[in-house]
Amino acid sequence: MNRSTRLAAAALATSAALLLTACGGSDDNKDGKDDKKSAGADTRSSGSPSGSATPSDTAAGRPKITLPKHFHADFQGWTNSDPKQQAIMNDGRQELLAEYAAIIEGNPGSKAVAYYTREPAGQSARKWIKGFVDDDLVLTGSTTVSKPQVSIADDGSGVLFYCVDESKGSTRNTRTGEVVRTPQDAKARVQYRNRLAKTSQGVWQTRYSETERGGC
Repeated sequence: MNRSTRLAAAALATSAALLLTACGGSDDNKDGKDDKKSAGADTRSSGSPSGSATPSDTAAGRPKITLPKHFHADFQGWTNSDPKQQAIMNDGRQELLAEYAAIIEGNPGSKAVAYYTREPAGQSARKWIKGFVDDDLVLTGSTTVSKPQVSIADDGSGVLFYCVDESKGSTRNTRTGEVVRTPQDAKARVQYRNRLAKTSQGVWQTRYSETERGGC
């Protein structure tokens, strides 16, 4: 899934230094989310077949995010013994799910996406979603989201890296019905590198985001 916009990646330089070794990626490709619109989808789901929100997802005004049965994301190893780091992971997961749901709903102005993002990541997310809507594409199949690496920077922001395996994901054209699967190669595994900031309401919003195909 190639994303049409490129984010300035300077704010993620420290993030990369903190976590790249653990995630096994490199910091050479700073393409924002340019590479995210491939035939298979980056997939966001709560790990249940329906992608329904977990009970804590709707706490404190959090929007409920539900994915249809034809699209599933399996979050593996998404736990952390540190409550603050777990909170960062939880909201990072919901940000991913919100974008997936918005693509399937054809809604670039999704309130859930707005809830879990902050500029400039919000603008990038809207443009990415709009690219699917303009091409009459929705997501099908499944993905696996794994190898989360999380830390808290000196300035209090959250750093979250993870891998998305898109090899079982596809896109379907809503006009023609054509289904295109993700190529089965190393580029089907995408590394996400996010920096998050905590709001006064306690929500960890994604502020900067970049991806690297094959980075996992």
